[in-house]
Amino acid sequence: MDAPDTVTDAVRLLELDGYRSDFSVTDSAVQCHTCGAANTSTHLRIRRRYRFEGPSDPADEAIVLGVECGECNTKGIVVSAYGPLADAGLLALVNRLPH
Repeated sequence: MDAPDTVTDAVRLLELDGYRSDFSVTDSAVQCHTCGAANTSTHLRIRRRYRFEGPSDPADEAIVLGVECGECNTKGIVVSAYGPLADAGLLALVNRLPH
């Protein structure tokens, strides 16, 4: 599966590639639940990025990120709304991340 059609497909694809750990998003960082590191835009690495747009409703937009902790190299998944319903802090953080 090269280009997933749905958020579920993207998560499944990432899980098959070893992205299994939990990460949580705060206003200024992505927290790794494995080592506890608060990854800012200079530490977290985005390895995969999938954006989904609703066919007619911008509220259906989503983003799925395959991320890697800069401290312990743990790979995990972040899923969020994107577009008008996205968290402004998350969008700012994602836009600053190297990928």
